[in-house]
Amino acid sequence: MKPRILLKHARMVNEGKVFEGDLRIEDGRIAHIDASLSHRPGEQLVELDGQYLLPGLIDDQVHFREPGLTHKGSIASESRAAVAGGITSYIEQPNTVPAATTLEKLEAKYTLASTQSMANYGFNLGASNDNLDEILRMPAGRYPGVKVFMGSSTGDLLVDDPRAVEALFAQSPHLIITHCEDEATIKANLEAARAQYGDAIPPSMHPLIRSEEACWLSSSKAVELAKKHGSRLHVFHLSTARETSLFDSNLPLEEKKITAEVCIHHLWFDDSAYETKGNLIKWNPAVKTATDREGLWEALLDDRIDVIATDHAPHTLEEKSRPYTSAPSGGPLVQHVLPALFEFVRAGKISIETVVRKMCHNPALLFRIRERGFLREGYFADLCVVDPARPFTVTKDNILYGCGWSPFSGTTFKARVERTFVNGVQVYVRGRFAAEVAGQRLEHEVL
Repeated sequence: MKPRILLKHARMVNEGKVFEGDLRIEDGRIAHIDASLSHRPGEQLVELDGQYLLPGLIDDQVHFREPGLTHKGSIASESRAAVAGGITSYIEQPNTVPAATTLEKLEAKYTLASTQSMANYGFNLGASNDNLDEILRMPAGRYPGVKVFMGSSTGDLLVDDPRAVEALFAQSPHLIITHCEDEATIKANLEAARAQYGDAIPPSMHPLIRSEEACWLSSSKAVELAKKHGSRLHVFHLSTARETSLFDSNLPLEEKKITAEVCIHHLWFDDSAYETKGNLIKWNPAVKTATDREGLWEALLDDRIDVIATDHAPHTLEEKSRPYTSAPSGGPLVQHVLPALFEFVRAGKISIETVVRKMCHNPALLFRIRERGFLREGYFADLCVVDPARPFTVTKDNILYGCGWSPFSGTTFKARVERTFVNGVQVYVRGRFAAEVAGQRLEHEVL
């Protein structure tokens, strides 16, 4: 039986409000929320002393590297880092080895997670040029969606046959999730860079190779196809101000068929950071200009962008230390996304209520995740506690990623995650983890 827990004197953030009160957990769910609840015999008491109590974050885009790439990270290692960062649920991407392009391979990942994941889990099916039949036999509500790499990234899941892309948008009844970069544009830009620099292309060329135009051509094509066929489309990791014009700010999320995401690195870094960070901030799509970063912030705050995520994608330091053309794109982020966002809250850039909406409520609504993402009685007790005034500096000694490094190394954050509950189990408290695996398979509503 799961423990009964009473959280006292919390500063709760939920559905646009911040309020003081208590929360009781029973049988893995939120049993009561009230201004004052009495402690019952046999109930564990946790005194929060006014710390923030949030719904557990839902990260809709991670790469946990299992199976096949576990030298970079594993479901076990990365889900531990995730709960230390307040993330209680994640949706993992299909570009593992083998790629999850069949239901059998997808279910194998769910089986792995059932014994290893500290957080709740969902896995997207990967689209390829020739697996439309597999997509069409996906049961409704069983999986988060179908991931389509319209530009190449880690792995070999590029969908570059225009007929296959058209057929997918025309026929898929499932949410289509896209990585949007135009491959022909990237290749031409890369060849031009090779002609200029040979094999010594500097990392600062990355946003010019994976350019604004490459992103725009692909994102605008995806939106065009979704409108043409009435598809549900979610565009991952916007990186340019120009792309934000493709999305609507005038509809409630529940009424949108076309939605967008931004990642923490595109909100934090700009292209001036390549000078000191080099390949450590090499992501696909690329971190671009300060103007692009501000355009993404504007779109996030006026609701053209609906979700904040991490695109957590670990690689070893040895891999990232290679020359630009052989260094992989991606970096680890799940442990530090919430402290980073609290820096923006402190600076007045975004409200804590909006952070919760973009990282808890909206992912739950968009992916139709059952009974998670909100502080509501009867919902699963996925919770995180944040102390807004307990600074720490990111160092090798406190990094939990399997790859052992962070693009935030040396950064001092003023807020830290103190506790995380997954399905009513306190899986993380001040650097210590529960012995048990608490994650469950995410369930999705069928409308």
